[in-house]
Parts: sequence; structure tokens; C-alpha cells
Amino acid sequence: MIEFLMLPGAPKPVAPYSHATADGWVFVTGQVPTDPDDDSAPLPDGIEAQTRRVIENLKRVLAGSGSGLDLVVFARVYLTHFERDYAAMNAVYQSYFAPGRLPARTCIGVTALARGALVEIDLLAHRA
Repeated sequence: MIEFLMLPGAPKPVAPYSHATADGWVFVTGQVPTDPDDDSAPLPDGIEAQTRRVIENLKRVLAGSGSGLDLVVFARVYLTHFERDYAAMNAVYQSYFAPGRLPARTCIGVTALARGALVEIDLLAHRA
């Protein structure tokens, strides 16, 4: 049975969607760098801080869905300034995964993201 998950402690959605859907797999909606404890707070400055906030938000959704970063099999990354931010985003992103355990991934340059974010990431993970 598919579950449509709205998780306490996860960032408030910026549009009409669930934080994740899950059965044996967890499909995590793209997260932007909003503060899950204060939706009105400004976004962090710079791609490194925004990438960290996005991954911390993803960790909250994964934990609430019965999964974790160690069970992520695929990620999609969206960047508004691809050439400028790609290397710096990758450095932060890679620090969250064990060596040799990087998920498959697609990275896409886009013209804009919700709330003026520089980065958004969605995930596919196995459920523990």
C-alpha cells in the first residue's frame, strides 16, 4: 500500500504535494533550503550553505519515512547557476555520503526554483 507522507518536523511544502510517498521505496519530493523550524526565515546565503540545508531537510524527510541517506539509490539535483555552483555543490553533496556509496544522480541546470533557491534536490531511497 502506498503511503502519502506529510511529516512533522519537515519543512513546510511550498506547493501542494506530500513530503514523500512510500511503499518499499521512498520517493522524496524535491527540497529547497527553507528552514524547517521557521518557514519565514530567509534562505541561507551561497550554494554551500543552501546545499547543506537542503540535505539536512532531506534527512528529516527520509528519517520520517523510515529511510536514510545510506539507503538513497538515486538523486536529482537542480541548480539555477549550473556552471558557477556545480563544483561547490558537489563538494558539500559528496560529504554526506560514504566513500564508494554515492547514489546514481542527474544534475540539471534550470532557470528558477521556488523561493529563489539556488539548489533543489529530490531522492529515491529504499525503505529500511
